Amino acid sequence: MDTAKLELAAQRYREAEAALDAARVDLRSEAVAAMRQDPQRGDQAVVSRITGWSREQIRLLMKAADEDRPSKP
Repeated sequence: MDTAKLELAAQRYREAEAALDAARVDLRSEAVAAMRQDPQRGDQAVVSRITGWSREQIRLLMKAADEDRPSKP
């Protein structure tokens, strides 16, 4: 059995998954940073439009980010 093409496809798949995971982390980080930078009314709508996420997803993202953020002494 020749598995060279299968091995190549599997490797490309793993690399694509890793790239997607990295892009997802970057997108979440940038969304949080945008929401925290000079907060204004309508920010959620802008982030929602750009990312395609619902406002509820953005609220949950911000809640998780706030929980992970170290508290100030």
